[in-house]
Amino acid sequence: MPNTIIALSREYGSGGREIAEKLATELGFGFYDKSIIKLTAERSGLAPDYVEESEERVTNNFLAGVKYSSYTGVDSVMYYETPTTDKMFIAQSAVIKDLALKENCVIIGRCADYVLRDRENVVRVFIRAEIEDRVRRAAEQYGLPDKNTLQAVKKIDKTRANYYKYYTNRKWGAQENADLTINSSFTGIDGAVETIKALINAKGLG
Repeated sequence: MPNTIIALSREYGSGGREIAEKLATELGFGFYDKSIIKLTAERSGLAPDYVEESEERVTNNFLAGVKYSSYTGVDSVMYYETPTTDKMFIAQSAVIKDLALKENCVIIGRCADYVLRDRENVVRVFIRAEIEDRVRRAAEQYGLPDKNTLQAVKKIDKTRANYYKYYTNRKWGAQENADLTINSSFTGIDGAVETIKALINAKGLG
């Protein structure tokens, strides 16, 4: 049976990372967020700092009409002719596919739902929350300054949406791109974790 992968995307300030980490712990799954940066750097030969800065940043000169599924891997000729930011995405996608083969895991963001779209046992989850709750969490837990926090939250979400659209040609957060959308303002962190676990159990996964 293929490994179970939970590809979790989240609005900024929704508590999605906390939900993902707690979910992975309770299920005994691997948890991958920032650790993917190191793995991507090793695979691509790019500096970890560059990978981190480049994540969720869109280049303007991607080869028009070329889909990432057409690349045979980071050793292909086309890969070496590709802009550096896009090389990072290709290498990151290869890392995500390797992780999916390795173990049951929870992967945060990074278009994992799209990268693994042809695999079985991928559960796509999107976490949202009411804007006032996201602004409060961003200020209290993430350290964003109180001044202009709302604008900062919206800007980060826009960056994520642009990144997702650029690499997948899909709308970030759209209902059709998720098996389960959760409003963490309604469920709370623990309620969101239990909801996802209930879906996993109902599907006989994990």
